[in-house]
Amino acid sequence: MASAVVMPQAGITVETCIIGKWEKEIGDRVEIGDILFSYETDKATFECESTAEGELLEIFFHEGEEVPVLVNVCAIGEKGEDVSSLRPDATDKSEATSPTAVSDVAESSSAKEVPVGESPDGETPASSADTDPETVKISPRAKNLAERSGVDPAMAAPTGPYGRVIERDVRTLLESGETLAPSHKKAKEAHAAPEATAVGITPPESLGYTDVEFSGIRRLIAEGMHKSLSTMAQLTHHHSFDATEILNYRKKIKGNGGDTAAITITDMILFAVSRTLVNHPDLNANRITENSIRHFDHVHLGLAVDTERGLMVPTIFNADLKSLLELSNEAKSLATAARSGRINPDLLQGGTFTVSNLGSLGVESFTPVINPPQTGILGVCSVIDRVREVEGKLTTYPAMGLSLTYDHMAVDGAPAARFMAELIYNLENFTLLLAK
Repeated sequence: MASAVVMPQAGITVETCIIGKWEKEIGDRVEIGDILFSYETDKATFECESTAEGELLEIFFHEGEEVPVLVNVCAIGEKGEDVSSLRPDATDKSEATSPTAVSDVAESSSAKEVPVGESPDGETPASSADTDPETVKISPRAKNLAERSGVDPAMAAPTGPYGRVIERDVRTLLESGETLAPSHKKAKEAHAAPEATAVGITPPESLGYTDVEFSGIRRLIAEGMHKSLSTMAQLTHHHSFDATEILNYRKKIKGNGGDTAAITITDMILFAVSRTLVNHPDLNANRITENSIRHFDHVHLGLAVDTERGLMVPTIFNADLKSLLELSNEAKSLATAARSGRINPDLLQGGTFTVSNLGSLGVESFTPVINPPQTGILGVCSVIDRVREVEGKLTTYPAMGLSLTYDHMAVDGAPAARFMAELIYNLENFTLLLAK
């Protein structure tokens, strides 16, 4: 006899999950414990193991669909077996496995019942339109939704166990538009201030929109950023420096022509970062456990690249050993390969520190997010003219912003500030740095 595999309940407050990727296809042989599919809650991603063995006969929900917990997701059995009674929309299955009953069980088991009104032994559904909300039996999630939406839960038709109002009932009430009991309406109307009438204004028939599913790389980026922020104590320092020297140097090499003409401001910053990091091992590192980090002998510099498929971060290995021209050429080559979609995956890992430049887009300051397991990332911002006093006279200078985010579990504020102080010195005295 065919068996169903249900959507697991990943936590007592979880009511629905989203199907991620199916690891098995219809017709595949499945053993107990095999991974069938991944699924996501609003907080994490999990894998569902098979609770039955046999052939995967039918899949009831597909990738990207939202499924209530404890609802049948697929059927497993022997080829040719009837699975119609296991489908979530079947009308002849028992109350215990119907979508309504399962939803009720999921909600009743996912949150502690609110003890309002009569005791469970003598409970009766709240059906009167004028019932006081405080006497309505209502689940915590339904009560929270009602309060946030400003509706009277006493108007909801309860479908939960023992006549309890659950979240589904409040949503049905909201869709109906009849959200206040008559007595509450009268009270509200008695105290309501006169409302202005909007003459001649009508809402559009359609708002017009397009739903776009995340691509595979977009999902990976989202997972990586979520992991970064949830596993690190991230802090950002915002600095600026006098960009006069690097701007003049860029102008000089551009005017000189030749191979060096293609060197950019970003290349100079990459060069300065690679030379500065060697003196700050805690920022040229990977945190490999909660209690240990790995220092690297050389700087393997990640370069954030904007591509059509999303953010990619190729690595310039041994950046501290490369000349400015070598570093510039390699950075351009990696960026081109990343944007083409044909980059070697091995070049998208192994970084010890990352540089992300949003200055060309006019960003004056931002908070870059660290790429785990690295311990730091530098955001490069735009150039802004600022005023300062020189020999008693006010003068302007080009100030470029820099934003350093670091993992406070591995690096303290003072060492991070010392790194930035040295980096700023090297950028403001770039020709001296080249001579070293």
